[in-house]
Amino acid sequence: MTYTIKTVRHQDWPKAKEIRLAALRDPVAHLAFLETLEAAVARPDDFWLARAEASAEGRSMRQFVAERADGAWLGTVSARVELPGDETAFGQLPEVAQTHVVGVFVHPAARGAGLAERLLEAALEWSWSLAEPTVERVRLHVHEDNARAEALYRKVGFARTGATVLVPGDAPFREIELAVPRG
Repeated sequence: MTYTIKTVRHQDWPKAKEIRLAALRDPVAHLAFLETLEAAVARPDDFWLARAEASAEGRSMRQFVAERADGAWLGTVSARVELPGDETAFGQLPEVAQTHVVGVFVHPAARGAGLAERLLEAALEWSWSLAEPTVERVRLHVHEDNARAEALYRKVGFARTGATVLVPGDAPFREIELAVPRG
């Protein structure tokens, strides 16, 4: 399978919206994403444009996609900068600058070809390349029942930190934190 890993640009917002909706239609979306399909569909186009612009700017977040030669997007991953003392999505206060990997998705027909690993490696490379802030670790969360995803993350170098959080709206289930420290 031939594809290129690229950064989402502002003009890519319709495709960014399309791949997010595809991810939320996936049969295991309830284990992988905290957003529902209904909530995403209801978002105005301005939301998707702003998100793509933030990725293109690349200071606080970056979204990567795997694009086939015909322009089809096969998968995506995003990384968001979290600064010490800033409250994160789960209400945590990081002690060091870090990035949080979110939105990992590969279309079912493209799975098993190493594409997810390449997307995650792009997120790691971007995180380590930031000059300000200097990222000390890259983290992500995985639902405790999503063993397939956890195996993928471990393959790329993520390891359990011992931290867990309750899944918002899905208690008593937990999200397990995995991280890669700066090497």
